[in-house]
Amino acid sequence: MKFTLLKSAALSFLLLGFVVVGLFFSASVFFVDEAEQALVLQFGKPVGDAITTPGIHFKTPFIQEVRRYDKRLIAWDGAPNQIPTRGREFISIDTTARWRIVDALQFLKSVRDESGAQTRLDDIIDSVVRDKISSTELTEIVRSKDWEVTEEDLERADVVAPEDESVSLTTEIKVGRNTLTKSILEEASKNMPELYGIELVDVRIKRLNYIPSVREQVFQRMISERQRVAAEFRSEGQGEASRITGDTSRQLSEIRSEAKRKAEVIRGEADAEATRIYNNAYEEDEEFYTLMRTLESYPETLGPQTEILISSESEYFNVLRNLTP
Repeated sequence: MKFTLLKSAALSFLLLGFVVVGLFFSASVFFVDEAEQALVLQFGKPVGDAITTPGIHFKTPFIQEVRRYDKRLIAWDGAPNQIPTRGREFISIDTTARWRIVDALQFLKSVRDESGAQTRLDDIIDSVVRDKISSTELTEIVRSKDWEVTEEDLERADVVAPEDESVSLTTEIKVGRNTLTKSILEEASKNMPELYGIELVDVRIKRLNYIPSVREQVFQRMISERQRVAAEFRSEGQGEASRITGDTSRQLSEIRSEAKRKAEVIRGEADAEATRIYNNAYEEDEEFYTLMRTLESYPETLGPQTEILISSESEYFNVLRNLTP
C-alpha cells in the first residue's frame, strides 16, 4: 500500500516537473519571422542588439519580453494640405511615402512604435513638401519633363483651360514632377535624424487639385469660355445663314427678272406675229377679216347669262341681220 502511494506521488511530481519545464521552455523560446526583426526587453529596456535573423531564439522567461518590428516597407499617407504655388495658385496636395525600420534599437529609443514614427514623418515630410511646392510653378508640379505633349493633349487642355497659362502644355518644363519628388525625398531624408532608425525610401505626390474655392472659379471660367466659344459659333452660323439667304434671294430675284424679261420678249414677239397675221388676213380679204374679228368678239362679250338690249340697226349685229336662212 505504501509502495503504491509512493509510486503515485513520484508520478505526480514527475508530471509537475514536465509541466514546469514546458512552461519555462515555452516562455524562453520565441520565433522571428523573415519579415520581422525583434528586440528583447528586460523591464522595458532593450537587452543586446536587434535580432534580424529568422528562426528560433531564446530569452529569460518571465523577466524578458520580445518587441517585434516589421522589416518590410511601411506606407505613410499624409493628410491633404492647401499650399500656394510660386504663381500664387492655391492647390490641395496629397502626398504618400514608403519607409522602413533599419535600426530597431534606435527606433525603439527614439519613436517607440510605428504610430510615433508616423507622427515624426508627418512633421518632416509635410514641411519639406510645403517648402518645395511653394517655390515651384504649377506647371512644373503637374507635368514631367519627359512627357511628350500630343495634339490630343493640346485639344483637351484647350477645352479644360483655354487661357490658363499656369497649366499650359506649351510651356517649357525645366524641373518637372519626377525631379520635384526626388528633391523632396532627398531633402526629407536629410532632415531625418539617424537616431530615428528609419530609412525613407520614396515620396510621391498622390493627388493634386485646386482648393474648392479656386476650383469653383476655374469651373465658372471654363463654363464662361465654353459659352463664349458657343456664342462665336452661333454668331458665325447666323452670319453664314444670312449670307446664304441673301444670296438665295438675290439669285431668285435674278431668275424672276430674267424670266419676266423673256416672257415680255416672247409676248411681244407673239403680238407682233399676231399683228402680222391680222395684217396679211386684212390685205387678203377685208370683208372676211371683218367677219372673223366680229365673230371672235361675240364669245368675249356675250356670256351664257348675258342680257343685252341694243337696236336692231346696230352695227354690232350687222352680220346677224344680213344672214339668210
